[in-house]
Amino acid sequence: MATVGRLFGGGLLVGTTVTSVLIGYLMNTRKDETVVNRMVSVSPATDPQKLRRSEQILKYGVPDRGPELRYYANHVLCYDQAKKTPVWVAEHITKDHIKGTANRKHSHFKQDPDVPVQFSASNGDYWHSGWSRGHMAPAADSKYNQLAMDETFYLSNILPQDIDNNSGFWNRFEIYCRDLTKQFTDVYIISGPLIVPEIDANDKKFVKYQVIGDNNVAVPTHLFKIVAAENNPKNQNEAVAVAAFIVPNKPITSANKLKQFQVPLTDVEQLSGTTFLNKLDKSKTRNLCGVDACELISGEKLELYFTARKLEYAKSEKVLDNIWNEFRAKGITPDEYVIQVYQRKKKEFEQKDHKVSAVLK
Repeated sequence: MATVGRLFGGGLLVGTTVTSVLIGYLMNTRKDETVVNRMVSVSPATDPQKLRRSEQILKYGVPDRGPELRYYANHVLCYDQAKKTPVWVAEHITKDHIKGTANRKHSHFKQDPDVPVQFSASNGDYWHSGWSRGHMAPAADSKYNQLAMDETFYLSNILPQDIDNNSGFWNRFEIYCRDLTKQFTDVYIISGPLIVPEIDANDKKFVKYQVIGDNNVAVPTHLFKIVAAENNPKNQNEAVAVAAFIVPNKPITSANKLKQFQVPLTDVEQLSGTTFLNKLDKSKTRNLCGVDACELISGEKLELYFTARKLEYAKSEKVLDNIWNEFRAKGITPDEYVIQVYQRKKKEFEQKDHKVSAVLK
């Protein structure tokens, strides 16, 4: 397991803070509602004199950084109104959440209607920036419901991500998390950005990050993901399997293994200023990568995944055939699913052309 010192040259995050929020471990997500047991750290003013004085000090209102939590059909997040990115995004997925008819071709990146415009990123911030729009709660985790999938395209769930990382390593990581539902009944995932300090030539530490667009959207240096997987929450005999990872926001080759980026959960907490899984007795958990191999899918399987998606979105028979021919030219054997998608789309276009020809006659 990697450590903060080994990954980042030592030191903790300085010069920046995030809202400290404690989100309950047990998250029960259904198709129409998300129930979160949460606990927010608050110290009420019990001294009457201090309370009266605070009312005078805050005569014109308490400075407001927005809601602690924002709720959606299949995810919950904490949003940073200054950086215009999420602080963290939490999900609970089962095998039922990742199958269904919801399709990302019906979804569109757009501003979150619940985030004031002055604190929101825009699509224009990302255009020509060199950074892609990276989901923290992936669209494919909500295939069970179109609304849930649409909400993952709100820019409150998006951050600037290296395009190769987004489509490559991080995508394979997301697929791995979905595959965990094959062996666990419930998988809990928390993802988000990190800005890790750098050490200069004079051995001094600095927090440095790029911003993009007119809204100065912060580009994280790293991304984190925390995974907690369990079987039958009512069965207390099997310990929850937990793992935390910190991944650089840059291209990562397929030769790199997921285990290289595993870190103690406390590393993520220290760097983010946030406590995670506070209702879980961590002394009784298992190492996820000890229970499961933490192996990502191969580059060939990822190619099959992307090919199926491209075929699904083809808007004409000509485009469909071009995608198919380009894929076959790579020498990769198509699996049953890719073949099914191609044949179904081919049949749809042929039927459409037949109807058009019949009308013209």
